[in-house]
Amino acid sequence: MTAESSSWGDYVTATFSRDFAAEGVDYDTAAQIHRGVVDEWRVALARSGLFTNRAVAEAARCWQNNPSSLLDALLADADEMTVKRYRTVWDTLDRTAGQADSIRTAARYA
Repeated sequence: MTAESSSWGDYVTATFSRDFAAEGVDYDTAAQIHRGVVDEWRVALARSGLFTNRAVAEAARCWQNNPSSLLDALLADADEMTVKRYRTVWDTLDRTAGQADSIRTAARYA
């Protein structure tokens, strides 16, 4: 990891964390991040003009492979209760992710 690539997490925290936490817990956004749907955040990072296309692609790849890294950056400056609420949502998503796949699979055969 280069110095440039390690800085995008700090940039996400500095730019998006305050607004992300201030809006309260957004289950839909947490679910999108949990599924690795990070286009909104990739586009915002690219539009900042602070990073090369390669660094933006590396950030998106990192977030898709490890979605909790994006959530961690977004919650870095959040208050303790907001972090706990998002962690509860995240844990619920972890527990139910397999169930949703099972339900979809069963529905195909029904």
